[in-house]
Amino acid sequence: MSEEPRRMIAADVVFDGESAHRDCAVAIEGDDIAALILRREIPRGADVLKLPKGVWLAPGFIDIQVNGGGDVLFNDAPTPQAIATILHAHRKFGATSLLPTLITDTDEKMIAAKRAVTEIMPHAPGVLGVHFEGPFISPERLGVHRADLRRAPSPHHVDMLAPPRGGVSLVTLAPEETPPGFIAELVSAGCKVALGHSMANYAQTREAMKEGLTGFTHLFNAMRPLASREPGPIAAALESSSAYYGLIVDGEHVDPAMLRLALRAGLGHPMLVTDAMPPVGGSGKGFALQGQEILVRDGRCETAQGALAGASLDMASAVRNCVSLLDLPLERALVFASTNPANFLGLGKRLGRLVAGYRADMTAFDPQTLRIVSTWVAGERSADEW
Repeated sequence: MSEEPRRMIAADVVFDGESAHRDCAVAIEGDDIAALILRREIPRGADVLKLPKGVWLAPGFIDIQVNGGGDVLFNDAPTPQAIATILHAHRKFGATSLLPTLITDTDEKMIAAKRAVTEIMPHAPGVLGVHFEGPFISPERLGVHRADLRRAPSPHHVDMLAPPRGGVSLVTLAPEETPPGFIAELVSAGCKVALGHSMANYAQTREAMKEGLTGFTHLFNAMRPLASREPGPIAAALESSSAYYGLIVDGEHVDPAMLRLALRAGLGHPMLVTDAMPPVGGSGKGFALQGQEILVRDGRCETAQGALAGASLDMASAVRNCVSLLDLPLERALVFASTNPANFLGLGKRLGRLVAGYRADMTAFDPQTLRIVSTWVAGERSADEW
């Protein structure tokens, strides 16, 4: 890096992933952050972008569960073009990187999804890899996943699910529906493994964690509930300091009282996820999901029978809801949106903080409304202004 970085972004408040700094600037050199400096120490003649008064600058949000956006569903179109549309739709809500998520589908569709991610990643640094949510899930906790597509794993699935070149592979499964050692094989192949759509009991969950499972997909939803004599996966997640659990903070999927309780009791690392469907960043009021008609009613994506089918949530709203519904400080909500998911994916030394040596993925926003002002990915500012 040169002694005087060429570009600087100055803000009233810069949140670096741990602390908020007033009257600071982030210095960018190429793709990376070169330094965080006081505004009064900016060299004379430097190329400085001054953000509007009151605006915060923070690490870009990282969403590890994105089914769709911009009126596109990844299962319907597992192509680089569809991923680009989804990525653009979510960026306007502060998500600078994400995992396109394929719910339970055929092997052919899974192969196509991984191929599409592999193709787009060199051209779209905001795509971090792929999330396979299923197909090894419980018939008792399907949600809107198709029962006829769920199945037991075969030996070839380990190679199929291995991470795309240069990226991350997250696999959500039900441990009780997989043979002993399968999770360990996935972990050895480089996958991140999460429990979800599962009826695993407490003992089964603990065994899965011994094999290397570290994540819990949309905690509380589509899993065995917490009970007095069978604590199940929820207790196993909350009592482990090494666990990472996704939370859908939309006021619909989980009652805010339960989330507040989990955040007080949990020793692990909460992550905000959207579980977003095509209407996020799009114009449609409904969509088809593997043959089911899904409508958006009062912010809920639901089937004709009223069952939840993903969410119409975006990351900026999830952060705002943490403050308004869960009574959290903004800084803590921002950690849930960026630092924790980066660490879970094994990218915590590159993403999720605004410090020297990290990639310059940033989001600027109004701290009162969480309206996104601008975003940067690998130092490149979005061409859009919101």
